[in-house]
Amino acid sequence: MTDCVHLVDSPEEIIAAAVALRKNLAANHPTPAEVLAVFESWAGALNGRELDAIPGVAFLKLWLRRGTLEPVIIRELGRGALTGDWLEDGRARLRPFPVGVVGHWPAGNIEIQPILSLTCGLLGGNAALVRIPSGLVDVTRRLMAQLVACDTKGVLVPRISLVAFEHSRQDLQEAMARSVDGAMIWGGQEAVLNLRGLPFPHWAKLAVFGPRLSVAMMDAGAWANEGEQEAWCQRIARDVWQFDQQACSSPQVLFLERRNGLSTAGFVSALERAFHIENRAHPRQAISPTLTAAICQARAAWLLNDTTHRAIFPKGPDWTLLMGSGATLPEPVQGKTLHILEVDDLREPVSSFDGNVQTLGLAMADAAKETELAKLAGQRGVDRIVKLGRMHVFVPPWDGVDLIRPMVRMVRHVPSGE
Repeated sequence: MTDCVHLVDSPEEIIAAAVALRKNLAANHPTPAEVLAVFESWAGALNGRELDAIPGVAFLKLWLRRGTLEPVIIRELGRGALTGDWLEDGRARLRPFPVGVVGHWPAGNIEIQPILSLTCGLLGGNAALVRIPSGLVDVTRRLMAQLVACDTKGVLVPRISLVAFEHSRQDLQEAMARSVDGAMIWGGQEAVLNLRGLPFPHWAKLAVFGPRLSVAMMDAGAWANEGEQEAWCQRIARDVWQFDQQACSSPQVLFLERRNGLSTAGFVSALERAFHIENRAHPRQAISPTLTAAICQARAAWLLNDTTHRAIFPKGPDWTLLMGSGATLPEPVQGKTLHILEVDDLREPVSSFDGNVQTLGLAMADAAKETELAKLAGQRGVDRIVKLGRMHVFVPPWDGVDLIRPMVRMVRHVPSGE
């Protein structure tokens, strides 16, 4: 794999890539232990200033570790999957087998998503045919170069084919869909709907991760605790900074529970300091004119629409805090723009969720209230409920489904002697 990403221009090239993957899949059967060993080496190689500057690499290194992945495999596929053994199921036996060639369509706004997606398929024993969005070709090459260097025995590299072409090339999209046995699809509403309509084989398994948004919440006991304010604000800032707030797991709004006699001014000041610190540590390298305009418009509209609204932001578009009240989810702005809304009862905004909220990040001093809130959130369609500071941690279930099991076949064997 001298060039990790191949620029393709014809359906025949994609079909040939899939044929080669099937051949390598049939000839090479690495054990789960061998796969995990390569991933562990890959994680260790993702170091250096250039790689550390890629958004999400810190989480990618954690995801690839054996200590992260072994529990995931055991939970989704059973302990026997680590050794390739059958799992006893009464008089029968169960064992996971790969579906074959898995096609991956990652979104173009998360730098590490092509890698995260393909690792899920590889953990199920599959080959990976990955369409790399044009804006992620360079970063994917740099990340994959480290795998090529680590995989000296050819355990995984022969099972991976990365192709790049314009999303408007319907002929290439269709050729890729016809060539796979399963698909992992990520992205916005339009992209997901278009990809779902591709001519996949009737036996193909599809795992779809569509567009959603995420929310943060704190009860009064948490945000008013001056001894813990700085730590909580640092966690919030990190969740906002990752992926420039473009990920589905990025908090777009922070709801604060009111308490009589307590002002949120001190907490907001602590959050402002945390945003300043995070911006110095991880400054934005570039910003599109479109996003700059959206941020400026959001700031102006927020202040003009209601005289009780407040806003804190630097001279540039680096980050923005928009303060007010109300339980309605505001329209996401992204670009490190966080709405801070005070509510009398945290159950009020959760009750209005309509299934579009993926992750709920919590900081709660009242454990009983958190348990009640988590149950209500689950009933209202939230799939992940985590501590603030961990909203992006890539651990299944994700969007309410497993990450490895959808791309395996659980084969049931009833011995003929029974």
